[in-house]
Amino acid sequence: MIKRTLHEIAQMAGGTLNENYGAVEVAGVAIDSRKIENSVLFIPFKGEHTDGHRFVKQAISDGAAASFWQNDVPDAPADIPLIIVDDCLTALQHLSKSYLKEVKPKVIGITGSNGKTTAKDMVSAVLSPKFKVKKTIGNYNNEIGLPLTICQLDEDTEISILEMGMSGFGEIAFLSKLAEPDIAVITNIGESHMRDLGSKEGIAKAKFEITEGLKDLFIYDGDESLLKPLAEAFDGNKAALGLNEDNQHRVTHIETTDGQIHFTVTPGSTVFTVPMLGIHNARNAAIAILIGRYFGLTDEVINHHLQQLEMTGMRMEQVDGPNGSLLINDAYNASPTSMKAAIDTVESMSGEKYIVLGDVLELGNDEEHYHREVGKYFAGKKMTVLTTGNAAKYIRDEAAVFTDAHHFEEKEAVAEFLKPQLNKDTVVLFKASRGIALETVIENILQ
Repeated sequence: MIKRTLHEIAQMAGGTLNENYGAVEVAGVAIDSRKIENSVLFIPFKGEHTDGHRFVKQAISDGAAASFWQNDVPDAPADIPLIIVDDCLTALQHLSKSYLKEVKPKVIGITGSNGKTTAKDMVSAVLSPKFKVKKTIGNYNNEIGLPLTICQLDEDTEISILEMGMSGFGEIAFLSKLAEPDIAVITNIGESHMRDLGSKEGIAKAKFEITEGLKDLFIYDGDESLLKPLAEAFDGNKAALGLNEDNQHRVTHIETTDGQIHFTVTPGSTVFTVPMLGIHNARNAAIAILIGRYFGLTDEVINHHLQQLEMTGMRMEQVDGPNGSLLINDAYNASPTSMKAAIDTVESMSGEKYIVLGDVLELGNDEEHYHREVGKYFAGKKMTVLTTGNAAKYIRDEAAVFTDAHHFEEKEAVAEFLKPQLNKDTVVLFKASRGIALETVIENILQ
């Protein structure tokens, strides 16, 4: 983590300091006054409904070494170490950018409508055995979280893997210019943030902003038609990755056995094995393979590291259910695109197949349309569909034309329906937006 004197911090952040405190040493930063560790720099944000400056004295009392103080906030205490700044968030961003330039890691920026965290975890798994790697923690991927992640880098960090999220235009461009990634990745284009960006074309343009601070290699979903014209206009080192034959790097020979997926990535003949399910996860792993190759690792070494993969929870997480059943917890988040990928995953498996789907949030006025499109995707597929939530009933309405489908007003009723069905031949996959908390159905079943 960042360890500097207040004199140095003030210079890096663009603030002013009473030099009587210039030699005070800081170790790390914090934005939550309830989670203060010794010697951190406290960052008090000023919002519409609360003002972190109210907690500055308490933060110092609890062990913080110093704090920022925004110059439009009156009554700055004179008896504690403060760095006076024009804006606390801007100062944090300046501080992180300065620190990143001092640490000088290779930076990998990852964005996409789905798969950011999975790709991040896979890239980390491939690179960590050889390099000192630090990756975004949780969903610290916005204008606050990304600078905080950077400030947590150790001085000897060799590679920093940074997720870049957004809800509107200009946000990823800002993050890309702040972090200046050596490698930029777009995993895919889905429907997330349709309400804010208006169309998938808008989403593609917003994600493509990751190239604005890019230093070298751009890796993107070559199967996504909306990215192709943007990528073709990009004058730089780029790699199209996907299933289609026109991709520079193609994922081929995909097979699933015993909860693992096997595939090759051209050019090359190595059969890679990943302890996860889903064709979409072969794509995500292929991103990690290309990046491993970029850093000089052999396919054999990359394959070995991928097989040791440990994923962030609730992403195709396989859980042992009652009576030998298999429960697949993919409930961390969802979009119509990722739901279709989940349906494909269930279809590729053997046994008595169930899929539990909840609402996809943030689809705006097209909410009904996109849920119905997911329902229509069950055409020709044999599995039982269970839905819960306000909008997910549209999935059931369309799916019922093709297969056995049921809608439940309460999540508890889903668990009660499933419990008698579970045996060694049963597989159940759960997927919905994070706000639905669909994992509680799994918890109910396991109780």
